[in-house]
Amino acid sequence: MLERDGVNYLKNVLRMSPGDEILLFNGRDGEWRARILELGRRRAVLEPLEMTRAQDSGPDIDYLFAPLKRARLDYMVQKATELGVRRLRPVLTRRSIADRVNLRRMHANAVEAAEQCGILHIPDVEEPVKLAQLLAKWDERRRIIFCDEAAGQGDPIATLQGLPSVSQQPVALALLIGPEGGFSPAERALLRGKSFVTAIFLGPRIMRADTAAVAALALVNAVVGDWRGG
Repeated sequence: MLERDGVNYLKNVLRMSPGDEILLFNGRDGEWRARILELGRRRAVLEPLEMTRAQDSGPDIDYLFAPLKRARLDYMVQKATELGVRRLRPVLTRRSIADRVNLRRMHANAVEAAEQCGILHIPDVEEPVKLAQLLAKWDERRRIIFCDEAAGQGDPIATLQGLPSVSQQPVALALLIGPEGGFSPAERALLRGKSFVTAIFLGPRIMRADTAAVAALALVNAVVGDWRGG
């Protein structure tokens, strides 16, 4: 059975009827071809027919980010989902421009992006946490890639290729993008003082946080994520 939003989507967006077939996924059990048996105003019953794709969890990347205002946060969540992140983790910093996050809306945006792009995995959406608290409780086996505009003119690809975790399969990483105003000096010092944090440089141009997210996730996927061949 589907929830009310799913019923509305089948009836009023896709214009489907009983007897029609559709592809389904729940983020856990792969993709299935199913037939609609009943489709009422608030209730739909579907019959699974066959699995069409096995479940794929994607790369093991946590995406850590300072919350943005509504429209740009929507965009960032959608693009992070398309790029295969495993978890979405809002991080509150001194210069964050938003201190409240609508987790339900984030999840809905992630689901929509997955549906549109044929992605079977929906990233987990976690509660916001302050940066210092996040680092104090961090599992050091998962290295944090810290996008730092003050990292110097280093080659980010060479930096990522030199990580100790690159030879491990699968690679478990986290990518941290700061707020529009950047990290404060104290926050930058805190990050650089952690042995499990690696800073990378994203080039000579200052990017907005949502643009930096796409650029950094593309780099990580290409070097240590699931874009690699083999």
